[in-house]
This record gives sequence, C-alpha cells and structure tokens, in this order.
Amino acid sequence: MNEEITNTWRRTMRDFETWLKLEKGLAANSVEAYRHDVLQMASFMSGLGVEPVDVSVEELRQLLGLVKDLGLSSTTQRRMISGWRMFFKMLVVEDAVKQNPAELLDFPVKPHHLPDVLTDSEITLLQQTFDRSTPEGERNYVIVEVLYGCGLRVSELVNLRLSNIYDEEQYLQVFGKGSKERWVPVNPVALKLLSNYIHHVRCHIPPQPGEEKYVFLNRRGHHLSRQMVFIFLQQAVREAGIKKKISPHSLRHSFATELVENGADLRAVQEMLGHASITTTEIYTHISRDTLRNTIAAFHPHYARK
Repeated sequence: MNEEITNTWRRTMRDFETWLKLEKGLAANSVEAYRHDVLQMASFMSGLGVEPVDVSVEELRQLLGLVKDLGLSSTTQRRMISGWRMFFKMLVVEDAVKQNPAELLDFPVKPHHLPDVLTDSEITLLQQTFDRSTPEGERNYVIVEVLYGCGLRVSELVNLRLSNIYDEEQYLQVFGKGSKERWVPVNPVALKLLSNYIHHVRCHIPPQPGEEKYVFLNRRGHHLSRQMVFIFLQQAVREAGIKKKISPHSLRHSFATELVENGADLRAVQEMLGHASITTTEIYTHISRDTLRNTIAAFHPHYARK
C-alpha cells in the first residue's frame, strides 16, 4: 500500500512542477525551491501512509513540529509552509481537494534582525579609502555613492545599464526581484559622479562583446559580479577601521534608515526600495525607535532618575 502511495506522490509532484512552470510561469530556480520543500513533505506523508488528497492540517502541524525540533530557523519554516500552500493550492485549483490544509497553519513569527548600518560620516570614511586616481578606485567610490544614495540592491547595481540612467529627470530605471521595474531618484552628487565615471573612466575600458551596455566594468571589460563588490567593500571597511559587520546590502539598509529617521513617509521608502510589502519596510521603524529612545535617555531629566 505504501508503495502505491509513494508512486501517487511522485506523480503528483511531477504535476506540481509542470503546474509551477506552465500555469504560474515560475523560473527554474523557484520551481526547484518549491519542489525541494514539498519533497520533504511528500516523504513524511508517504511514511504515514497518507495520500496527497488526504493530508490534513493536523498532519502538517505534526511535520512542522518535527521541523522545529530539528532547530530550523523561523525563516526556513515560513518558506516551507509557503511551499506547502502552493502545492495544495494546485490541488484546489484542479478540484482534487476542497480546502487547502496548509492555509490553516500559522506562520512562525519572523524575527526582526536589526542590521548594522553606516552613518553618513562612516560612509565618508569608507569612500576615503579608495584611490580615486586609479580607474578601480574611482569606480568603487561611485559604487558606494550609488548604493548608499539610491538604496539599490547589489544585484541591481551590477546589472545597471547605461540606458537606465536618465540625467535630465534625475532617475535610475531599476529592475529588481522578478524583473519588477521601478524608478529611483538619484541625487545630483551621485549623478555627477556617475557621469564623470562614464565619460572619463569607463570610456577608456574596452568592453568585451555583450558587455557594452553595463555601467560598471572591471579592468578586463566585463561587468562586475556581486562577489567583486562584496570583496572590495570588505577591504575598504577594514582599511577605514570600521568595526561593524558590513556588506553591500548594509548600504541599502543605511539609505533606508537615514530616510526613516529623518521623517520620510514609509510608503515612499517602500516604493524606492522596491519592497512588495510594507511589513518588510517596517523593520526600519525599529531602528528609528531605538534612536528616539536613546535621544530621550540622553536628554530627558527623568531618565537620570533611579
């Protein structure tokens, strides 16, 4: 009987992959991520002798309890539940089941890890480590300015094209997660630095075939990788003597934190960052609240009372 159930799960999993590709139009890596999470559930349910159409919320909770006991993070648990929900959504769409049992599962609370951010003066220290008399030094200086001044993801930066820069409008056209387009204001300082880099530095680097459209090139004429940006930034952090755990994403966090702390509308920040949900942007309000609390503690007389 269990062999029959296992074969049923295999057939349903193949149907699931096809559905994700054709009906949902997901990319191969997304399909593989869903497949991985649902395969674990399929193995567990096969062991219980439960077919796909007979899975109940109680059995899913039993599996989730096992996942928790294994010490997997709440982020991993949330991702797995999302995969299960998608699987049973297919069965609902195909009228194989009437209700999605995974919809009855509660997502674990997502922890808010407040990231290390750089102050404006630390950004200056970082940029001062670059030798701007060299092509790489000037390029890296500009990259830090764009990441911090525009809040781009590092993947968005390395894929930025010459045609994405709108000088007169002072905007960058950016394609984020899922190739979603957004328009990000670029400040005059960053725009001037970009223009100088393109017309006085990049113009002397012969781009390799197919690389002509990218803004930031290495000395061999290829566009930069995310890893290359991470490496030069780590070196700059060390040379600047900054004792924080900093990555290219930290500059994006710093951009958002500066905006929120200075009173920017959260919805506007959400739009500029390209967050699908306002709850993702709300992490920066926690940073802002910490700043407010520290300010009150430093200046309000009642905080000095014991």
